[in-house]
Amino acid sequence: MTSEAAADAFRSLWARLLPLGRDARTGGYRRFALTPADADCRAWFREEALARGLAYEVDRNGNQWAWLAAPAGGEGGKGGGGGGTRGEVVTEGAVVTGSHLDSVPDGGAFDGPLGVVSAFAALDELRARGVTPTRPLAVVNFLDEEGARFGVACLGSRLATGQLDPERARALRDADGMSLADALAAAGLDPAGLGPDEARLARVAAFVELHVEQGRHLADTPHPVGVASAIWPHGRWRFDFRGEANHAGTTRLTDRRDPMLTYATTVLAARKKARQAGALATFGRVEAEPNGVNAVPSLVRGWLDARAADDATLAELVAAVEQAATERGARDGVTVTTSRESFSPPVAFDHRLRDRIAAVLPDAPLLPTGAGHDAGILSQAVPTAMLFVRNPTGVSHAPAETATEDDCLAGVAALSDVLEDLACR
Repeated sequence: MTSEAAADAFRSLWARLLPLGRDARTGGYRRFALTPADADCRAWFREEALARGLAYEVDRNGNQWAWLAAPAGGEGGKGGGGGGTRGEVVTEGAVVTGSHLDSVPDGGAFDGPLGVVSAFAALDELRARGVTPTRPLAVVNFLDEEGARFGVACLGSRLATGQLDPERARALRDADGMSLADALAAAGLDPAGLGPDEARLARVAAFVELHVEQGRHLADTPHPVGVASAIWPHGRWRFDFRGEANHAGTTRLTDRRDPMLTYATTVLAARKKARQAGALATFGRVEAEPNGVNAVPSLVRGWLDARAADDATLAELVAAVEQAATERGARDGVTVTTSRESFSPPVAFDHRLRDRIAAVLPDAPLLPTGAGHDAGILSQAVPTAMLFVRNPTGVSHAPAETATEDDCLAGVAALSDVLEDLACR
């Protein structure tokens, strides 16, 4: 159970963040990275950090950090960086929690923000309990976890861990043609500084991310909180279907080289292949050129999101979809090319950390997930773990995504217990 003070803090934090970036027409969120809505969220993070007397900073990749230093004589040396409110901050052996604040188009309120709000509330809860950390604690907001604007998920954590080439990152462009480098500069961040952040990650002893569950494993159980066991491997592939533009009213069906037909058939093939493999495949984004109602398109570009329980199944699934697209394209007079835009390998969270958390939360079941997270990316560099909060609808990446206040507060209590065990004992 959380204290009443921490419960009030959670409600206050949530109420201030909730309106930011919300589309009044759809009820969903459009908090795309490095846009005004994202800037509002980042300002909220900074204000909440400073209001708690935490040392605030932005790292070389645009990720926001808020540090609670261990007292003198605690573990660790000195480090940190510019922007702090207390000068130098003891950061070695740090326990870090947090998530992200950006969203997919018309996303839900909880995916990402619940983890950041709960992180601040958990620090408030530890203070309410009167515990004193012997390790530094930090809250983090990672840049562009969803990849909705520039097409690469977990951008900030990938750059920090060296899993994304900085030059490639700077050249990424959004749908309007703006590069990531220009967007960073416009937001007051230095695009030349992008790159691996080994020194900072070396100071992190553990990262624990709390997240709303994206599915229904917990929905029909009495458990408000679960512990992640693993993340499926997943990636994004771009399919370019090139045909021939023509008049919709005068071109006979037999004379057409229609890439939309090939694309549509590929979507159906992806669903069938995924079902046969026990995997997941989704074409969720599509662009057409010239995009006219009365024109056969010359180009259709679609993005495949594919996920499976293991690397081999995922590779076989994507190869099967590519083959189906190529074979159909040959029949339609359409050429098909594919390129992998991102890939995340399978993640089995650090067993020692996971088992320690399971001991702290003995009633929380272990859950696998097909969704990617910053915790999965960071697992390549530091011990990581995840907690999930029950989602009664099971819906995610849509306005119907939700969690009850009681379950959210149970998540804060669980995160507080974990942080107290990791950083205060």
